[in-house]
Amino acid sequence: MNNPTVQEYSTGSTKSTNLRLWNTLRQLPLGKQLFTTGVCFKAPYFGTIHPEITILEPARCEVRAPNRRGSRNHLGTFHAIASCNMAELAAGMMTDVTVPVTHRWIPVGMTVEYLAKAATDMRAVAAIDAIPAFGDDPVDLEVPVEVLTTDGMVAVRARITMRVARKKHD
Repeated sequence: MNNPTVQEYSTGSTKSTNLRLWNTLRQLPLGKQLFTTGVCFKAPYFGTIHPEITILEPARCEVRAPNRRGSRNHLGTFHAIASCNMAELAAGMMTDVTVPVTHRWIPVGMTVEYLAKAATDMRAVAAIDAIPAFGDDPVDLEVPVEVLTTDGMVAVRARITMRVARKKHD
């Protein structure tokens, strides 16, 4: 099986439903917010950080979240687990629009480094350098995610392992 390029993922038959919906809605006023609201409706825990998906394409996703009272810890800084929530949302959405529609994915592991306290709004960036070949055998895709402050300081670094496998047909 040939390994599809990023261009084929974004224009061809391998395009996920979420990517098609994103590409339609992001062009509309409040479209990114509407798309993110739909994601949070399907996976409600993500809504606790009031995220907004700002970039979504094969091999890359960016998510922003405000530094609000509900996302702060007892020190008044952005909570570590709120950062993990952002990282998982970014990694999951990136994976969803990257794997072919013939495959499914699920997170199976996460490692996290808490590098600095953060007292600003936050931005999570999940990006992979190359799209691997997805065939019949399951693949563990390591998705690196950085959670950054508004001035670009990396506050949290995560690696989320996504198990990608071909969908079984009944």
